[in-house]
Amino acid sequence: MARLSRVGRACGPRPGGALAAAAALALVLAAQAAAEAAAPGPAPPPEASPYDPLRGIDPDGRIPYARRPPDLEHPERWRYIPEGRIKPGSVFERLLVTSFLSPFFFQSSDAGFGGGLALGDIDFRSQRRREAAALYGSYTTRNQSSFGFFWRRWIHTRELPEGGVLQEERSSLGGGVSYSRTRTRRFFGIGPDTSRSDETRYTDADFELELNANLAYPDPGDDLVLTGGAKLELHKLSRGLGDDPDTQDVFPRLFDEAEDQDLLWIVSGLRWDTRDSQRNPYRGWHVGALAESAPIQRGGDRGGRVTLDGSKVFPLPGLFHRGGDPDEENPPTDTLFFGLRTVLTWGDLPFFVRPRLGGPESLRGFVRGRFTDDASWLGRAEYRLWMLERGFALTRAIRVERVGVALFYEAGSVASGGLQLFDARVQHSYGVSVLAGIERLLPFRADLGFSRDGLHFTAGLGLSF
Repeated sequence: MARLSRVGRACGPRPGGALAAAAALALVLAAQAAAEAAAPGPAPPPEASPYDPLRGIDPDGRIPYARRPPDLEHPERWRYIPEGRIKPGSVFERLLVTSFLSPFFFQSSDAGFGGGLALGDIDFRSQRRREAAALYGSYTTRNQSSFGFFWRRWIHTRELPEGGVLQEERSSLGGGVSYSRTRTRRFFGIGPDTSRSDETRYTDADFELELNANLAYPDPGDDLVLTGGAKLELHKLSRGLGDDPDTQDVFPRLFDEAEDQDLLWIVSGLRWDTRDSQRNPYRGWHVGALAESAPIQRGGDRGGRVTLDGSKVFPLPGLFHRGGDPDEENPPTDTLFFGLRTVLTWGDLPFFVRPRLGGPESLRGFVRGRFTDDASWLGRAEYRLWMLERGFALTRAIRVERVGVALFYEAGSVASGGLQLFDARVQHSYGVSVLAGIERLLPFRADLGFSRDGLHFTAGLGLSF
């Protein structure tokens, strides 16, 4: 890893950044605790009444605008959750309203036939949508397994006298624990000029434990957002499954350095964010920096990553709708997005945590992790347009609020250092996504991406950026 160390000295932070990151994390957590303790107590929920899934929602799915309290700063950054989407009762009594039990099945030539079960609860512990959690597990006939639990709590919520809840997106606490044993991890080598024929496979048994915090500072909804957290990764690499060559045989030095690797990450960051939503924005921009330091690794290595990113989103006139009405909570809004991100590294890091491009979050026309090196950049543009502005009902309590498509183009590259990115071969990806949303905070997408490697399909929860 000598070359990677040289890159760190040229363009990355020094190992002392781990102490700064730990201090920043402590400050964020302390500030969050103080903010939560100092905040006025929430108003009591409305008096109990028979549950009505249409309370606060029109029969066609339109949600009338909820008047915000006059003392609420940045009201456009608080999401309104109608009373009809807050059903009382246990996790089983709330099934298909705020809790979901979903079996799933899949098959591939590498993994074999597999299936699993996911239990998601967006009103975990019946906190009136203040907490969300998910538990999942899957297994395949070729001994691939995955299990995990994730949790998030929003710090700032407000009860409305007429029913329903306001939730501020920016300030939250979260965490998770997961284990996976994936026998078909793909690795193509280091650098921007690798080809599809360079593919190798390896098995990665990975245990992860993570805690994170986000805080809008100094007040809820403000532009400055602080981030802190810690993450523990335990990896055990071995020979892969499939017809492709084995990573251990083709890249023995890289594999040996990463074979038994444990990393403790300390994370700190900040961003200036004027967007009206963190998960599905319609207008605004942001710039930010995130420092991830791994001061504790097996073998005594130290290293880290620094991510710089920004985005801008413009609302556009609708092509297939009239944009709702001014008295609507979440009117259909077509948007044009631009985003730019670069990742730089310092010190020593195993190959599987160096900057990578490819997959559902970057260069969607390529498989996950298609390009790897010590630095990367990624530029993206996406035009999202809604075609069904009112969606359709699945049950009386569940409705697909909106359906649309997105056209996207992405370009990026990897290189051995920040300066070398200017000369590295640029990769291109473009395609179309199908979008659907249960509500503004829960967008689903399915991507069909094209690149020089051909066609690639991905699907998941949340927008790509």
